[in-house]
Amino acid sequence: MEVRRKLLNSVEKCVDEALEGLVRSNVGLALLQGHRVVLRSDLESIKGKVALLSGGGSGHEPAHAGYIGVGMLSGAVAGAVFASPPPGSVLAAILTLWKGGASGVLLIVKNYTGDRLNFGIAVEQARLQGVQVDMVIVADDCAFTQPSKAGRRGLCGTVFIHKIAGALAEKGCPLDEIVARVNEATKNIGTLGVSLSPCSVPGCLPSFQLPPGEMELGLGIHGEPGIKRSKVASADEVVQTIISHITDSSSKSHLSLKSGDKVVLCVNNLGGLSCLEIAVVSKVAVHCLEERGVQVVRVMAGSFMTSLEMAGMSLSLMKVDEEMLRLFDAKTTAPAWPNLSTSSVSGRNMFIKPEEKLAAASDNYNEGSLSSVIRLVLESVSKILLQHQEELNALDRAAGDGDCGSTHALLANAVQEWLHTSRIPGNLGRLLADLALLVQQSMGGSSGALYCIFLSAAAPHLMQSSDGAAWAKALHAGTEAMKRYGGAEPGDRTMLDALCPAVEELMKLSTAPPDGHIAILQSAVEKADLGAESTRNLTARAGRASYIASEHLTQPDPGAVAVAAILKAILNALKA
Repeated sequence: MEVRRKLLNSVEKCVDEALEGLVRSNVGLALLQGHRVVLRSDLESIKGKVALLSGGGSGHEPAHAGYIGVGMLSGAVAGAVFASPPPGSVLAAILTLWKGGASGVLLIVKNYTGDRLNFGIAVEQARLQGVQVDMVIVADDCAFTQPSKAGRRGLCGTVFIHKIAGALAEKGCPLDEIVARVNEATKNIGTLGVSLSPCSVPGCLPSFQLPPGEMELGLGIHGEPGIKRSKVASADEVVQTIISHITDSSSKSHLSLKSGDKVVLCVNNLGGLSCLEIAVVSKVAVHCLEERGVQVVRVMAGSFMTSLEMAGMSLSLMKVDEEMLRLFDAKTTAPAWPNLSTSSVSGRNMFIKPEEKLAAASDNYNEGSLSSVIRLVLESVSKILLQHQEELNALDRAAGDGDCGSTHALLANAVQEWLHTSRIPGNLGRLLADLALLVQQSMGGSSGALYCIFLSAAAPHLMQSSDGAAWAKALHAGTEAMKRYGGAEPGDRTMLDALCPAVEELMKLSTAPPDGHIAILQSAVEKADLGAESTRNLTARAGRASYIASEHLTQPDPGAVAVAAILKAILNALKA
């Protein structure tokens, strides 16, 4: 087993550099010189109010220094990674806050022996110097049904207490009242977590071993053992297990929760899960609670109290009444506190109905004199794309994911079905608009997007007229749109290498008599064939093929070959 690499300068200085980075990034924070202590930079603002101090071992960022600000903590004391801070630094922070004019200092401490002892030493020493100081212990862990004498551990629910105590202090409540109300609030908080991987202190091996495919329920934020190991389950199953355990009335650590209760939910990333996973867990947790009749009034989801890079999460629940919710919603400038809505999560309509889609042209328009010709053309295009499916896939395997023929076949099949179920509009502009929608819905991939853009941009120019000049404008508009949105140009080894020479030839439609149109189309098809063939010798500068070394690209570009085939199919149908 190897020591995990971390993006640090040194193991010895990582905590100090992290604190400096936080303070440099937030003008509302300052460092207490000579100590690993972060304080509010506006200490004069806490004169006459209770100052709040928290802290503990580092490695749980953004806890605790991220919660310093108006309406939350006044300061935080950091220890080494996963180690309680020394009493001397805690005392220095207390005295700085007291001498800065605070009416009292309240220490908010997670229930770990080292934290209780070191913060406790500082409290007693501060009292000797006449400081009005007190300490509350947060023990929100619901893991153990029969907690040991050490009691329940302090976990992410501590962040709730930072917020409630901070709002009370900001209101000017006296120290004894804040202590009483915070102690009451701690009784209504429960937390339980799950891990899919261990974490490792910088410079050390992982704190514990977890076999691949297993997860551990109920472990502590320093990697302390949990209560159960099992195979990794789905988000639905994991969340259900956690909430059932938190609320299990047979456990002495449970949070009593009944239908009709209001809760704040915290979905906490322990450090190594993706935002995607946390969002899925949030969705499941809200649904699970609502199924129990619990009203979820607020949700905070993200990283609030981490365990270095541990891949895992914890759920914290806090039962609230209206007064407690007002304290939770009170404004704060703490940099790590999320910008939450003050509206209830439960009981609202999550969805907005989309605007009605424009009806497809074929639903509203009768077939015209050109409809039979259009049918022949589309049948011819569909047939030739299906015939070329394997060839296009083979060409694409050299430069992409080998599905060019398959995506064109999806379009061909969709067109054939459309021909059997829809009326073909006689108006060519409406036809192209219909086909653009059909491509968008059926084809997918970058080819589908480009065809859709081409047809959508060309369609308006054929709404009022379909003579040669209108076709020339339409084809030019479609090609320019493909260049604009796709970012490619002729010579980049894309479908444009076949399309652009053909369209350049087709621009002659604007001045040619009608009986010369087929000859121009014939010439355009030849130009498309030559353009497609020329891509053998081009270096790809756009699309997925641009990531392939040019010496490996010896076949023509599949998109260019497909365009040439489509134009040939149109020509053959019109000749017939």
